[in-house]
Amino acid sequence: MTTTVYGLKNCDTCKKATKWLDRFAVPYVFVDYRAAKPDPDTLMAWAAQLGGLGAMVNRSSTTWRQLPDNRKAAASDAEWKLLLREYPQLIKRPVVVTENGTVSQGFTDNGFKARFGVGA
Repeated sequence: MTTTVYGLKNCDTCKKATKWLDRFAVPYVFVDYRAAKPDPDTLMAWAAQLGGLGAMVNRSSTTWRQLPDNRKAAASDAEWKLLLREYPQLIKRPVVVTENGTVSQGFTDNGFKARFGVGA
């Protein structure tokens, strides 16, 4: 089973996640979503499992803090999709999609142990 890890190549959390996957020999493909921005359908599929587009936003990021207030107040899915396509670095990282379509965000050692059933 191949896992796809979406994130930013220079993100420390993404690096930790991929190192964990390497250590436990979990096959994966890494996609830098600055270079390959997720399309609107992909964003909506992720949002369906992660609690909505607004829940996917990293509100503690520098990018978020630098946005004008009117951009932070997205009121519709269309506005959120536009914002996340324009600033993919706003998406909480990493987004991990397994072959069966299950989506999760972020990295913790215990979370990955439970998710992949290894290292316990």
